[in-house]
Amino acid sequence: MSRLLVTRRLPDGALDAVAEASGVEIVERPEDKPFTPAELAEAAGSLDGIVCLITDRIDADVLAAGKGRLRVVANVAVGYDNIDVAAATEAGVVVCNTPGLLDDTTADLAFALILAASRRLSEAETDLRAGRWAGWEIDQYLGRDIHDATLGLVGYGGIGRAVGRRARGFGMEVLHHTRTPTGESGWVGDLHELLARADVVSLHVPLTARTRHLIGRPELDVMKSTAVLVNTSRGPVVDEEAVAEALEAGRIFAAGLDVFEAEPAVHPRLLAAPRAVLTPHVGTATVATRLAMARMAVRSALAVLAGEIPDNALNPEAALSS
Repeated sequence: MSRLLVTRRLPDGALDAVAEASGVEIVERPEDKPFTPAELAEAAGSLDGIVCLITDRIDADVLAAGKGRLRVVANVAVGYDNIDVAAATEAGVVVCNTPGLLDDTTADLAFALILAASRRLSEAETDLRAGRWAGWEIDQYLGRDIHDATLGLVGYGGIGRAVGRRARGFGMEVLHHTRTPTGESGWVGDLHELLARADVVSLHVPLTARTRHLIGRPELDVMKSTAVLVNTSRGPVVDEEAVAEALEAGRIFAAGLDVFEAEPAVHPRLLAAPRAVLTPHVGTATVATRLAMARMAVRSALAVLAGEIPDNALNPEAALSS
């Protein structure tokens, strides 16, 4: 009997595929309580698979503790910076994520942040609800037009491309930056050049050592004072204090952020900064998308336990050493 740990409660229907599988026991806590890294390491030696969330740290200690039995870690997310993939490969553990399913949903949220930050919607609604709105004035809550503006995408994977499609519907010029040429119209090889040209900058890169604080003071300094920064990728891609400083000084116009460096904590200067639209990591938060992600992770784990290598395996070579 294979033992598959599900670290947190998943949406109803996510585990339906287990009923169709044979010889798999689901291990769950009775309460929806996060595992600490130490608890995961303690449990790993008795597990064949783990279905985890981005809040679960699957580090080298956890993977070493599971070595010899643990065969798969399936992350309910497309990003996998919470998992030490190199250590997993060394331990013979296949790591899977959930690519493709969340592109449009996250792009919808990114574009919502573009609109909300550019048009100062959060600030205006807050004043209205607090009774501070005394009536219409011609110079009140003046924002920036999105139509006919220039969008700069940093990263051009599935989500970035989906944001670009939405932007073209608004008549925006769409530029994109990647480390290597895409061969597509709008590619800008130099990040600072893209930042200087864009009216809106939207971030769509994975979190790696190379992308940590990819947007810091030097990058914010080359952006237009009228520009809007949006981040739906990972929090540490942005230096939060530097963004707060730029907003306070008027060096950029606004920011829309869905992810943060030390979630769930948010830098206090950012919380107090003007023209900052902040949402609590809701990029994939729709009923259909979260269920689809959970189902893909569960099915991926079951596939590995059945001796198969799914297309969404990040390190298929790990199966050769398990």
